[in-house]
Order: sequence, then structure tokens, then C-alpha cells
Amino acid sequence: MTEDFSSHDWPVIESKTEYETGWYDGGYDLVEQPDSSEKKYYWASLPAAVVIVASTGEELVMVEQYRPTIEQHCLELPAGIVEDEESYTTAGARELREETGFDPAGVSLIEDFWCATGVLRHRRGIVFAEGLEPTAVDRDDNEFLSVTTVPIDEALDRAREEPSNDATIEGILLAKADGLL
Repeated sequence: MTEDFSSHDWPVIESKTEYETGWYDGGYDLVEQPDSSEKKYYWASLPAAVVIVASTGEELVMVEQYRPTIEQHCLELPAGIVEDEESYTTAGARELREETGFDPAGVSLIEDFWCATGVLRHRRGIVFAEGLEPTAVDRDDNEFLSVTTVPIDEALDRAREEPSNDATIEGILLAKADGLL
């Protein structure tokens, strides 16, 4: 029989931000564990992000971009940071317009959740966009990407090709599970 630790409050004895990068903060919380011992739990805190599953009806809009972190070009769903006071749907419509040049007639939230909870303080929202109309792009100065479309029936297989991306796979799977694709 396993022990039940659900009633333990996990008090934070000390919380310290050790570095701030402008992109994310990192630090630790010194926490009292259920056996009364203390341990530092390290974290990185990032702003909320949105991933957009944008459908033309037969195809998904995707972007190819270089990811310096892994030193590879990736085929991904469009995505971006949720700005202050924005909802996931508002951020998704804005990011889709800015990055791909498509303005959606409708955007709906599929799911929002915590990511990599063992180390990140980061929420992600997956939205579905449809009724796409061409408009001008307005990319950030660090966005060098190519816009492409992928047939919906090929999208998951393409997303699973190396280097695969968790947010893209999640977005496609959640949209399929909800009957949107």
C-alpha cells in the first residue's frame, strides 16, 4: 500500500529567483517535504504561450523555422507568447496574423494546461482557428520563418518526423480528439 501525502501542505520556506533573462526567470523554492526534511526544487518561469491549430478546411497552416536551442529547422504549428491582459484566443488570432498572414474568422480554445511541471512554471493554450483570410504579416525582429500548409491527413505524421515538437503534436492530437480535424 502506498502512503497518502495529499494532505501535506508543502510549505515554502524560501523562494529565490537566481536569474532573470528577459525571456524567463529561474530559481528555486526551498520546500518542507512530508517527512519534515527540506529540499530545493528548481524552476524556470516563462510567460504563457499559445499554439494555433489553423485549418483551411483541407490543410493546416504550419511554419518552418530554425530553433537555435536544438540547432535544427522545425516544422511547427504557429505559436507565440500571450501578452498581458490577452486571452488565449485573442493571442492566437494575433500570433496567426503576425506570423502567417492569415486572419481567422473564428478562434476557440481547445485546452490550456501546465507544461513540464517537474521544472517549468509555464502554461500553454491550444486554440483552433478557422475561416482564414489572407492579410499582411507583422513578424517580430527575431522571427525568420516560412509559412506552409500540410494536408490534414498528413499533419500528425509530419509533426512526428524529427525533430518533432511537443506543442505541435499536442495541438494536432487535441484537435483530432475534439473532432476538429
